[in-house]
Amino acid sequence: MPQGQPSVVPADGLTTRQRRHRPLLIVHTGQMKGKSTAAFGLALRAWTAGLPIGVFQFVKSAKWRVGEENAFRALGEVHEHTGQGAPVAWHKMGEGWSWIQRGGDADHAADALEGWRQIQRDLAAERYGLYVLDEFTYPMKWGWVDVDEVVATLADRPGFQHVVITGRDADPRLVAAADLVAELTKVKHPMDAGQKGQKGIEW
Repeated sequence: MPQGQPSVVPADGLTTRQRRHRPLLIVHTGQMKGKSTAAFGLALRAWTAGLPIGVFQFVKSAKWRVGEENAFRALGEVHEHTGQGAPVAWHKMGEGWSWIQRGGDADHAADALEGWRQIQRDLAAERYGLYVLDEFTYPMKWGWVDVDEVVATLADRPGFQHVVITGRDADPRLVAAADLVAELTKVKHPMDAGQKGQKGIEW
């Protein structure tokens, strides 16, 4: 497999090896499906490389069981029993945030902010090698989480921690701060022909 060659070599004083081992901020955005799917594919690769995985889902209900969750929980068990791969932690907003003990009606804005606060604590503790912040663009878009604070926290994160953020309408400030940004553009979709989502494809 040919090795990718950078089109530009910056005058930053770093060696090729040093530049290759820099933690990345990655954003998957755009109107088409596949943003989360791509992020979980990346997480699978990171697990194989031995990087601990932390998944934080910001929109999906805690009651939903998606295929990726089942697969990564199984991979976490593989690691526990064999030492292969890496640990996996999976969290969902609202009821799924395991550190929240709140009764009554859900306050989604407060839950999203607390989820972000936990991510900040985990980043400070260098808990994971790869963070998947799934659909995290929406709490920023809706004003539940401050974009400038997110950008500053991610820019100052210690150690070697990759972060991938998914969701539509990524804020321009987040896009500017990211090292890698992919925008998924729709060409065709089965729903355009009246077909609903199906098991194994959408979940």
